[in-house]
Amino acid sequence: MTDAGTDTGTNTGTNTGTNTGIKLKSTLTCPQCAAVHHDLDMPTNACQYFWDCPACQAVIKPLAGDCCVFCSFGSVACPPIQAGDGCC
Repeated sequence: MTDAGTDTGTNTGTNTGTNTGIKLKSTLTCPQCAAVHHDLDMPTNACQYFWDCPACQAVIKPLAGDCCVFCSFGSVACPPIQAGDGCC
């Protein structure tokens, strides 16, 4: 798990190796204020369980049954789910 807030890490968004076709960027919509945040980098080696909305400062957590905020509120599921590897 990471608590990266609005800093989503150093992922460059490039696909390498077996990740071909895996999307590494997502758009998150805050469930509290409905603000939309585009082109956020998704971690490939850990779940992002917390995310701090820069618009309303709410700390967002995934919905029950989801492994990360991208799976709950993103336009694209996290890379491990996309790859069919299951939860991160």
